[in-house]
Amino acid sequence: MMNNISPKVQNQVAMLQQVQQQLQTILSQKAQYEMAAREAKRAQEEIKDLPEDSAMYMSVGSVMMQKKKDVVNSKLSEKVEMLELRIKSLEKQEKMLQGKFEQLQAQIKAALEGKGAPTAA
Repeated sequence: MMNNISPKVQNQVAMLQQVQQQLQTILSQKAQYEMAAREAKRAQEEIKDLPEDSAMYMSVGSVMMQKKKDVVNSKLSEKVEMLELRIKSLEKQEKMLQGKFEQLQAQIKAALEGKGAPTAA
Protein backbone atom coordinates (compact mmCIF):
# COMPACT_ATOMS: atom_id res chain seq x y z
CA MET A 1 0.00 0.00 0.00
CA MET A 2 2.87 2.41 0.86
CA ASN A 3 4.21 2.03 -2.70
CA ASN A 4 1.50 4.17 -4.30
CA ILE A 5 1.67 6.83 -1.58
CA SER A 6 3.77 9.90 -2.30
CA PRO A 7 7.10 10.27 -0.45
CA LYS A 8 5.67 13.41 1.20
CA VAL A 9 2.78 11.44 2.73
CA GLN A 10 5.10 8.57 3.69
CA ASN A 11 7.24 11.13 5.50
CA GLN A 12 4.16 12.54 7.27
CA VAL A 13 3.14 9.03 8.35
CA ALA A 14 6.64 8.46 9.78
CA MET A 15 6.43 11.80 11.61
CA LEU A 16 2.98 10.88 12.94
CA GLN A 17 4.37 7.64 14.39
CA GLN A 18 7.27 9.54 15.96
CA VAL A 19 4.91 12.07 17.56
CA GLN A 20 2.77 9.20 18.85
CA GLN A 21 5.82 7.59 20.50
CA GLN A 22 6.84 10.91 22.07
CA LEU A 23 3.31 11.35 23.40
CA GLN A 24 3.35 7.86 24.94
CA THR A 25 6.70 8.58 26.63
CA ILE A 26 5.39 11.87 28.04
CA LEU A 27 2.15 10.28 29.28
CA SER A 28 4.07 7.51 31.00
CA GLN A 29 6.47 9.99 32.68
CA LYS A 30 3.54 12.15 33.73
CA ALA A 31 1.79 9.15 35.30
CA GLN A 32 4.96 8.30 37.28
CA TYR A 33 5.31 11.88 38.56
CA GLU A 34 1.62 12.06 39.46
CA MET A 35 1.91 8.83 41.44
CA ALA A 36 5.02 10.09 43.28
CA ALA A 37 3.24 13.39 44.09
CA ARG A 38 0.20 11.50 45.43
CA GLU A 39 2.47 9.36 47.64
CA ALA A 40 4.26 12.41 49.03
CA LYS A 41 0.92 14.14 49.75
CA ARG A 42 -0.36 10.98 51.43
CA ALA A 43 2.77 10.87 53.62
CA GLN A 44 2.17 14.53 54.59
CA GLU A 45 -1.43 13.67 55.46
CA GLU A 46 -0.27 10.73 57.60
CA ILE A 47 2.19 12.80 59.67
CA LYS A 48 -0.03 15.91 59.97
CA ASP A 49 -1.62 14.98 63.30
CA LEU A 50 1.42 13.33 64.88
CA PRO A 51 3.17 15.10 67.78
CA GLU A 52 6.18 17.24 66.82
CA ASP A 53 8.57 14.91 68.72
CA SER A 54 7.41 11.74 66.92
CA ALA A 55 10.24 9.55 65.62
CA MET A 56 10.35 9.88 61.82
CA TYR A 57 12.74 8.44 59.31
CA MET A 58 13.63 9.49 55.79
CA SER A 59 15.67 7.57 53.31
CA VAL A 60 18.84 9.44 52.40
CA GLY A 61 20.33 7.41 49.59
CA SER A 62 20.48 3.86 50.88
CA VAL A 63 20.36 4.91 54.56
CA MET A 64 17.33 5.61 56.76
CA MET A 65 17.92 8.64 59.00
CA GLN A 66 15.86 10.01 61.86
CA LYS A 67 14.60 13.53 61.15
CA LYS A 68 12.39 16.06 62.92
CA LYS A 69 8.75 16.25 61.80
CA ASP A 70 9.10 19.78 60.38
CA VAL A 71 12.13 18.74 58.30
CA VAL A 72 10.28 15.71 56.93
CA ASN A 73 7.22 17.84 56.16
CA SER A 74 9.23 20.53 54.36
CA LYS A 75 11.12 17.91 52.32
CA LEU A 76 7.79 16.39 51.30
CA SER A 77 6.47 19.84 50.33
CA GLU A 78 9.58 20.50 48.21
CA LYS A 79 9.15 17.12 46.53
CA VAL A 80 5.47 17.77 45.72
CA GLU A 81 6.28 21.25 44.36
CA MET A 82 9.09 19.92 42.14
CA LEU A 83 6.92 17.06 40.84
CA GLU A 84 4.01 19.38 40.10
CA LEU A 85 6.32 21.67 38.09
CA ARG A 86 7.50 18.67 36.07
CA ILE A 87 3.91 17.56 35.52
CA LYS A 88 2.95 21.06 34.26
CA SER A 89 5.92 21.07 31.90
CA LEU A 90 4.97 17.63 30.55
CA GLU A 91 1.36 18.76 30.11
CA LYS A 92 2.57 21.68 27.94
CA GLN A 93 4.63 19.26 25.81
CA GLU A 94 1.68 16.88 25.63
CA LYS A 95 -0.63 19.65 24.40
CA MET A 96 1.88 20.77 21.76
CA LEU A 97 2.45 17.21 20.51
CA GLN A 98 -1.28 16.51 20.50
CA GLY A 99 -1.77 19.54 18.23
CA LYS A 100 1.05 18.38 15.96
CA PHE A 101 -0.45 14.88 15.88
CA GLU A 102 -3.90 16.16 14.87
CA GLN A 103 -2.41 18.45 12.22
CA LEU A 104 -0.40 15.61 10.65
CA GLN A 105 -3.41 13.32 10.81
CA ALA A 106 -5.54 15.88 8.96
CA GLN A 107 -2.83 16.44 6.31
CA ILE A 108 -2.45 12.70 5.69
CA LYS A 109 -6.21 12.17 5.53
CA ALA A 110 -6.59 15.05 3.06
CA ALA A 111 -3.72 13.76 0.90
CA LEU A 112 -5.12 10.23 0.85
CA GLU A 113 -8.53 11.57 -0.11
CA GLY A 114 -6.82 13.40 -2.98
CA LYS A 115 -7.54 16.90 -1.75
CA GLY A 116 -3.91 17.88 -1.24
CA ALA A 117 -2.75 19.63 1.93
CA PRO A 118 -5.50 21.34 3.95
CA THR A 119 -5.33 25.09 4.04
CA ALA A 120 -4.08 26.57 7.30
CA ALA A 121 -6.92 27.89 9.42
